[in-house]
Amino acid sequence: MHLITTCYTLAVAVKTKFSHKEFSNILSNYDLGKLVFSKVIREGTVQTNYILVTTKEKIIFRYYENRQIKSVLFEAELIKFLTKNNYPCPDIFRDKHEKLVGIYQGKPFALFEFIEGEHINNPSETQWKQLIKYVAQLHALTRSYIPKYCQNRWNYTPELCKKLAKKKAKKIGTKTANEKLEWLKKELLTLHLPNSHPKGICHCDFDFSNILYKGEEFVGLIDFDDANYTYLTFDLVDLLERGAWRRSDKHLNLKRARSIITDYSIYRQLSDIEKEHLFDVYKLSILFDSLWFFERSAAGDFYEKKKIDFMNKVGRDEFYNMVFG
Repeated sequence: MHLITTCYTLAVAVKTKFSHKEFSNILSNYDLGKLVFSKVIREGTVQTNYILVTTKEKIIFRYYENRQIKSVLFEAELIKFLTKNNYPCPDIFRDKHEKLVGIYQGKPFALFEFIEGEHINNPSETQWKQLIKYVAQLHALTRSYIPKYCQNRWNYTPELCKKLAKKKAKKIGTKTANEKLEWLKKELLTLHLPNSHPKGICHCDFDFSNILYKGEEFVGLIDFDDANYTYLTFDLVDLLERGAWRRSDKHLNLKRARSIITDYSIYRQLSDIEKEHLFDVYKLSILFDSLWFFERSAAGDFYEKKKIDFMNKVGRDEFYNMVFG
């Protein structure tokens, strides 16, 4: 078991620097004590985060570099809902005016509870099963739950995937990008995702830098920056990707996939519709992945296309038989 770090880190970068005086001014609006010192968290590439130590406690300060306030309010409302229902994630603090999200120099910020724990690069089987359990519980809690600011997030659907792909292709402006766009649009047309497919909140980023353990015990899921209202099996697909997909030969480890689904089903049973269309949600997740790497490789030979080719070769019916048997 390899420990990445023994402190509470987030997958974020530092793009904006804050002084002791600036943090003191921000904390003056909270009942969290006076600032003793701050420590920057350097990991990642998106938001800016600091650990703040006050006369009362440790706090995580997150400054949203690329989010509008309503998008952050989606996250804040979600976290309050989860912590109210005793879900293991860091709580978010209200200021003296009961606000969950503040604004500093035109950008939103929030203060989060500090949870002691470790990030595990190679989790044990027990740690892995703990993650599956709490992913399933997240979905059981949030099935049909729609936060107030839901429409201010990228809610993963085929329509959004197509919209983002068009923007990517236009921005890149190359022949390869346009060829990838046409490929993606064609694959989206093959998906079958009925309106009755259960939806709720998915975390959408189970990188192990976002999971905290104490020994074998799961103690916290952090960083809901990518969370959105989508097909509940979107997160299950993420677990299959991380635990059962064999990158080396672009193949699904069927025994492992069945084991993950079985463990998940202990805490939330999949509906018949979810089982029937897990194939389609899996393909949709691959198509979204292709967006994040749209500039990579030639149009006829890139990683996500090879994965889609594998899925198409198997087909929906056979995929169902493979994983549900």
